[in-house]
Amino acid sequence: MAILPIRIWGDPVLTKRAEAVDRITAEERKLIKDMIETMESADGAGLAAPQVGVSKRIFVFRRGEKTHAIINPRIVKREGGLKVGQEGCLSIPGVQAAVPRHVRVVVTGRDARGKAVEYECEDGDEQGRAATCVQHEIDHLDGVMYLDRAEVESISWLMEGEDEDGEEIIILDPTDVEAIKAAYKARRLPRGIHVPDVLRERIEGRKS
Repeated sequence: MAILPIRIWGDPVLTKRAEAVDRITAEERKLIKDMIETMESADGAGLAAPQVGVSKRIFVFRRGEKTHAIINPRIVKREGGLKVGQEGCLSIPGVQAAVPRHVRVVVTGRDARGKAVEYECEDGDEQGRAATCVQHEIDHLDGVMYLDRAEVESISWLMEGEDEDGEEIIILDPTDVEAIKAAYKARRLPRGIHVPDVLRERIEGRKS
């Protein structure tokens, strides 16, 4: 397995609709293993193939304590109405925003062996943010970024700070999409932003 470079906002692959997978080969199975390794190394909840530069309809995600891969996914049921929750993205690190998502979804597709699978996903104590994650990752496959769906006034940088007792905390610093785009285009994030080092290096170009 290998840790793959995560594509950062501004990369054209992230706004392109991914292609369906006609045949599941050793190439797709290796990609899935590498995507899981990459997601876990970045402490992510999900990862879509376009985020590692592969325009195929594949994503991996966490559902409770287990990690799953799904090929050619399709949401066949949405339930529970819309609920607004905070989201982030490995391709737009250092940013958080509130996005309305369905509380429960049912997603179908194929696993790495080609077997038909169906997952009932729900946000809650048992499964974590599984329903949100599935909707977020399918958006990636359609070339849609979560900031496209976010409540505008909720978009914020994640800044490192300290509380009055000197304990480290994360502070939400309100911003907007244009400011984020400008920072990413310049490949320079705000000082003190909360971003894993490996992703900061991807953005600022110190390593490939």
